[in-house]
This record gives sequence, structure tokens and C-alpha cells, in this order.
Amino acid sequence: MRLRTRVHPVAHELGDVASYDQWYERATSFDELYAAIANDLVDVASNAPGAEVVYAVPGSPLVAERTVELLRLRDDVVVICEPAVSVIDVACVAVGVDPMASGMRVVDALASSEPLRGPGPLLVLQTYAPEVMAVVADRLDADVVVTVVHHAGLADQEVIELRARDLASFTRADHLTSLWINELRTAGDATDDLVDFMRRLRRDCPWDQEQTHASLARHLLEEAYEVLDALETFVRLDETGDALGDATGHLEEELGDLLFQIVFHAELADEEGRFDFASIADAVRVKLTGRHPHVFGDVVVADADEVASRWETIKRDEKQRDSVTDGIVWQQPALSLYSKLLAKAAHVDGTTATRSPRERLDAALAAIDRGVTSDASTSDLADGAWGDVIAAIVELASTAGVDLEGVLRVRALELRDDVRSAERRPEE
Repeated sequence: MRLRTRVHPVAHELGDVASYDQWYERATSFDELYAAIANDLVDVASNAPGAEVVYAVPGSPLVAERTVELLRLRDDVVVICEPAVSVIDVACVAVGVDPMASGMRVVDALASSEPLRGPGPLLVLQTYAPEVMAVVADRLDADVVVTVVHHAGLADQEVIELRARDLASFTRADHLTSLWINELRTAGDATDDLVDFMRRLRRDCPWDQEQTHASLARHLLEEAYEVLDALETFVRLDETGDALGDATGHLEEELGDLLFQIVFHAELADEEGRFDFASIADAVRVKLTGRHPHVFGDVVVADADEVASRWETIKRDEKQRDSVTDGIVWQQPALSLYSKLLAKAAHVDGTTATRSPRERLDAALAAIDRGVTSDASTSDLADGAWGDVIAAIVELASTAGVDLEGVLRVRALELRDDVRSAERRPEE
């Protein structure tokens, strides 16, 4: 007979039976440990009378028992599992919840480092130490309420609620500790609810029923500009250290309005049998996975500049374009358009001017000072000179990492405020 562990309240009743507790201390990984235990059990059975061995595990042999799972996958042994009360049963009794009625899911605390996903409730197993509790905490929002189920069904049972940020403070965590997360609202739940909400509007609201992709186009543009306005306010306050006040909530609201426009178009396309919100999300994730080989592949990059350069090459090959300028929206404002082209040109050899932007700016200003704008006969020269001035300024700003579109918009808002202040002053 073998015990997986003697760290269990009834282990002492089985007498001096060998366990694998010391193996846990020597193993470098759980995968290595569980495979070694399974191999040892097969060896013990092959040398035992009747070629049999009893392997006792805590709770049910079919719940969170990787060694049993490995044994059942082998074709050189016959595994007979005796049913038993599992940790799921005792944990559900402790929190007073029907696992089927609640739609409970069972999660391994150490199976991943990715954020835990909803919906709840979740029963998190393998939380046998404060360090593991800290791992779970990192997979949750700090304010999520978590119920610690400790020694369920025993005389010293504890069922206490903690915020995720405080999980590591539960220092009594051991092999008989698990976690219950009753509610876990994540982006998936929120998105599903938003899509369902959109479908309800299409079903019951006369205005929403009349909308088409074409009729919604102007709303998408308006919402995008409102997001930009809210974002610039938020960034300006954040960078200056001023109190954000309502700026955070306003940005969140405007981003939500923009998201809703996307959901609206996705719902219309779904009704047409063309695509839906899920396919949009999947497509952009797959696309960006391919454009980040340094994250999801074996490509090594030195810095952000190399990432940007590779991005342009990958995008050009992916779209089967002849030029990095293909795909640029030429209808965008001229200042943004030129800045975009400058960024593209930086990745193409032979586009760098022989003179610096500052030298070209000085030359253009000198041409203007010489009076090239004085009459109609020099209008072409004037246009060229002013074009040189603007181009040089944009290139200087680009070199300095300055967004001129944003800077000019801020100046426009400041001018607006000056005009309004002047309008409020009494006439002399």
C-alpha cells in the first residue's frame, strides 16, 4: 500500500504506510513528480503479491489527482478506482452551495498564471500554501471577494471572506485549504451582456431597428472625436499631476460609446450572416499575434524601433502590398497624414533629406521673408515656401516625439478660452 501524502486527518489511522511526501521535497516540478510516482506505483505492483498495490489519495481519486490520471492512461496496468467523497463535496457543503444549480467551475490554482476568468462561482483547488494564495491573488482584481475554505468538514473548519489582495495573509493555508469565488465578472461576461443588450435594442427599439451600416457611419466618427477629446483632457491632467476629477469617468464613458458603435455594426453584420463581435475579436487577436513574433514566436528584437520596423515589413507582406504607403487613409487631416508618412518613410532607405529639418525650416522662412508672397505671380513659390515651413516643423516635431496634431488642438482650445474670456470682459 502507498499513500500519496500523510498530510491528511485520517492518515494516522492507516498505520505506518509509506507515502510520497519526501518525493515532493526532491522534485523540481509537479509534472516530474507525478510521473515518477506513477512509475513507482507500477514497479511496486509488479513486485507485489498478486501484482496489486493499493494507492490511497485524499478525497476522490478522480478529482484533482494527476497521478491517478497518469495511471489510467497507461496500458500496462489495470486501475480500479473506488468512489469517495471529494474536496468538491465538502467545500460545497461548507459554503452551502449546490454546484450544479450554481454552475460552479473547478480551477487549479497552479495551472496557469493568466487572470482567472468568469463567470463564477469558481472553486480553486491546490491552494496549499500562502505562496500559492499570492499566485491566485495575482490572477484576480485586488477587490474581488474570495471565501477561504479551510479544513472543511473537520472540527477546526474555517470559512472566512477576504479580498484578493489579502489572500497571502492567510498563513494557515495547507493541503486542506481551497478557495471559493462566488462572483467573478470579467471582460467576457461584460461583453456577452453588451451583445445581448444590443440584440434587445434591435428587437424592441424602433430607432435601433431602422439603423444600417451607412446611417451609423457619422455616429462612429462623432464618437471617435469625443473619445479623442476626453483622452487628451485625461492625459493632460495626468501628465501635469493635476487632480483627474471627472476626467477618468468621462474617458470611460466615451470609450464605452465608441465600443457600442462597434457592437452595433457587429450585430448588423451578424443579422446579415457576415460576421459578429466574436469573429472581430478573434480576427484582431490572430492578426496581432502574427505581428508580434517577438512575443509569440522566437524572434528577438533589440528595442521598440526594431519592433516598429518589423511591423511595417510584416504588414506589407501580410497585405501583399507593394509599398508601405499602401493602406494609408488619404482623407485624414493633412497634418496627421504627413506625420503618418514620415513614420512610414523612416523604415525605407533613401527617403532621408540631405539637409536637416532645421536647416530647411530656416531656408523656407528666409524665402518667405524675401517676399515671395507679395503678388500672384509668385503664388507657386509662396505655396512651396509655406509647404517647406510646415513640413520642416512637422519633421522637427516628429524627431522630438511631439504630436503636432494634439499640440495644435490644445492651442486651439486655449484660443477658444481666450476668446470667451475676452467676450465676458465689459466694454471700455
